[in-house]
Amino acid sequence: MTVALAEARLAEIKAPLESFLAEAAGAGHVEILEARPLTGGAIQENWLLEVDFLGGPEQGKRELVLRTDSPSGVAVSLSRAQEFALLRAAREAGVTVPEPLWLCAEESLLGRPFYLMRKAGGTAAGHLIVKDDGRSPVSSPADKEALAERLGAELARIHSITPPRDDLAFLEQPEPDAARGAVAKYRAYLDALTVPQPVLEWGLRWCELHAPPSGELVLVHQDFRTGNYMVDGQGLTAILDWEFCAWGDPMSDIGWFCAKCWRFGLDEREAGGLAARAAFYRGYEVTSGRSVDPQAVAYWEVMAHIRWAVIALQQGARFLSGAEASLELALTGRIRPVELEQEILALTAPDAWGAA
Repeated sequence: MTVALAEARLAEIKAPLESFLAEAAGAGHVEILEARPLTGGAIQENWLLEVDFLGGPEQGKRELVLRTDSPSGVAVSLSRAQEFALLRAAREAGVTVPEPLWLCAEESLLGRPFYLMRKAGGTAAGHLIVKDDGRSPVSSPADKEALAERLGAELARIHSITPPRDDLAFLEQPEPDAARGAVAKYRAYLDALTVPQPVLEWGLRWCELHAPPSGELVLVHQDFRTGNYMVDGQGLTAILDWEFCAWGDPMSDIGWFCAKCWRFGLDEREAGGLAARAAFYRGYEVTSGRSVDPQAVAYWEVMAHIRWAVIALQQGARFLSGAEASLELALTGRIRPVELEQEILALTAPDAWGAA
């Protein structure tokens, strides 16, 4: 979004948003001092607001994040109202998330539903977090290992949320066989894209043949990775981006976090580009009381690369349809699938898993 477009958008929404905030916060008056779009959200639109509350429990200047729909989306993304409910459930379970404040499910105010949450400090830039050159707020190998262990514990808390839950009734009924259910889902997404994707079809057939037995069903984040949490000099400040949550196999989230595509070039550090898997697994097992199954995790890493490739193709389709003129979407759809296909072929080679 250009500066001019952002300023025009702010001028359009400023007065109605101030009124909404005043009523929601029980303030006598609210003034939005500054608003700017945040980068990094490829699927949703995020704004950083500096707000001055006069009266009420929020009295004073606050930094908030407004999260709303992008002009176009992908099929697997939840709504903002659903995401808001997930944030509340996660916070109640002890997960480190930005505090969800107020939801506006109506479209009349800004033209799209939105919610506001308290701003978390730090950075989510994965390519910086994994660095050892002084730019990362997590500077030393020991700090990175401690962060990996903490993230394992955070994931365990997410997985402590299990069905059924009345407040999460919008989540689809879980598949009895999580692995084969995922195969069917991504096959359907590929069919909807119409352009043949032979490597991804190969990967899905491999996953169909090698599907592990279904484990227990828990709330899976489905995008728990480096790049979707925030850290500052003191450590973890927030787990972000809850729009893909579902009921599923807990090993699928571990496979997603450890997948090569989320290591940002630090491939030898298999836990999110931070550390060895042992630290991440340790944090998860100690907090959850559940053992990590390495073979199941390896399977879900294959599925992770397939899933990211499908999402990348969907992102590219948003650009090609004319719904959203974004260079980022165009490049994602063009470049990412090729890289991911190479890894899928490497992971499913006979010498990687024995006899195919």
